[in-house]
Amino acid sequence: MAKFKPETIEKHIRRKHPGCPDFAIAFFVGEIVKKDWKGASIGKAVGITMQTTLRHTMTDYDQMLLVGVDREEARRRVQPKINAMIACWKKVQP
Repeated sequence: MAKFKPETIEKHIRRKHPGCPDFAIAFFVGEIVKKDWKGASIGKAVGITMQTTLRHTMTDYDQMLLVGVDREEARRRVQPKINAMIACWKKVQP
């Protein structure tokens, strides 16, 4: 069972995603500590959490599912936007 400490998660996100806003870091830390990440690295836990959160809150993914778009097709359509957001967070903001 891989449970990560909040401080460890925050440190990881700040190092790997220096452009990630503080409010988002706090949210991701809160989500990650709630789950049992057995067998997963901290990087995988952060990546899955970021992907899932952005997919459901920052894209039209859920709306696509509601109108009958296949789950895999909906994921394919929204992935470029998710990738762009995460790439932006990997850069140091001025």
